[in-house]
Amino acid sequence: MFNLKDIISSIADVGQKLFRKKDLKKNDLETIISLCDDLISNKGAAFGITVARDVTDLYKTLSLENKIQFFKKINEKYKPSHNKVSNAIENYQKTQNDINLYNLFVVSEGKRRELFRRMNMAPNGISTIVALREDLLKILKDNPELKSLDNDLRELFKSWFNPGFLRLAKITWDTKAAILEKIMKYERVHEIKNMNELKRRLGEDRRFFSYFHPALEDEPIIFVQVALTNGLGKSIQEITKPHSEGDKKYDTATFYSISNCQEGLSRVTLGNFLIKRVVYEIQEELPNIKYFGTLSPIPGFRDWFSYLEENKIKNILKNIPTENISFLKSSDLKIGDPRIVSNKDAILRLVAHYLINEKNHKLLPINDVTRFHLGNGAIIEDIIINANISEVGFNRSFGVMVNYLYELKNIEKNHEDYINNKNVIISDKINKYI
Repeated sequence: MFNLKDIISSIADVGQKLFRKKDLKKNDLETIISLCDDLISNKGAAFGITVARDVTDLYKTLSLENKIQFFKKINEKYKPSHNKVSNAIENYQKTQNDINLYNLFVVSEGKRRELFRRMNMAPNGISTIVALREDLLKILKDNPELKSLDNDLRELFKSWFNPGFLRLAKITWDTKAAILEKIMKYERVHEIKNMNELKRRLGEDRRFFSYFHPALEDEPIIFVQVALTNGLGKSIQEITKPHSEGDKKYDTATFYSISNCQEGLSRVTLGNFLIKRVVYEIQEELPNIKYFGTLSPIPGFRDWFSYLEENKIKNILKNIPTENISFLKSSDLKIGDPRIVSNKDAILRLVAHYLINEKNHKLLPINDVTRFHLGNGAIIEDIIINANISEVGFNRSFGVMVNYLYELKNIEKNHEDYINNKNVIISDKINKYI
């Protein structure tokens, strides 16, 4: 007869063996690939947490060279089989039913996404996979064959970081210190130099919101900073300077910084959902705010101009002599150079052309900030000279910034016109420079 006590003891022994953390040799490429095979197998499905933990722990110890090899091996090993896809298509064409359709979906997806899904069972699995994609992005340019692996990760992240799963939090001076420190670290647009600057950005005439994921405790995903203003803000120095008592009857919310905190989540669309949620939150809290827009940077404009040929500059400026702006290519150009203001019209014409007429291979604006806001239904409202006279702002775009305006009644129409017809919608102020 079986003794119940012995059976329970045996089960406990098996459990300890299964879930005991293995002593893994660091930087062991062969072992991590073998573990991935286990994880993707039926055995991995049964004991996935243990194997997934071993895979994620071992991945963190890989050298850069072995990470590249790891990416290449899993990309090739778990990619879809063209023969299986062809057979599945043939079966579906013969008999068009739900079973064959589902089988076609499974074989066309391959096993890479399933590998990452099972890796996500590990403690801190999602943070490791986000870091893994950050590593992948760094070497993608030199290894274009890995683009399909990156596409799989992006598709997974669209589900895992669906805004329905994210928690929107208002950041205040009373928010956890650990979060505030990360906010300072992650600010991508306008550096926060110290706690006093951070406190200013959390003042009563400011609003600060961030998305958080339940699996990444106290780790901001993306955040937005808003200034309450009368009319759209025209100077980042004005927005970030110490607060002084003034008119508190603000009518406008000026979004002046949107920062994606996790490099591994780049090109996973979150900012558009964040803006819409924040507009709703502000409308609920402050019904007197009627207008919404941005004071946005123009990253890449100065670099673009530095390579611009003389003939093209002439075509853009039309009747304005090109020598008027030749100083912009001078090596001794300084922040606040008075010639920037005295040649305002020429610079505005150049910037307007860059934002509206310079297109990528998809016939969309080459500037990613422009694409982001137009894709969300904004219009290009105004171009502001000397809006950011910091070193960073000057290096980006000679200190020039852009007001994008979100007209709430037209957002959906503008969005559809941009997406479907690739129309760049501009205000009358901008139209005169085109």
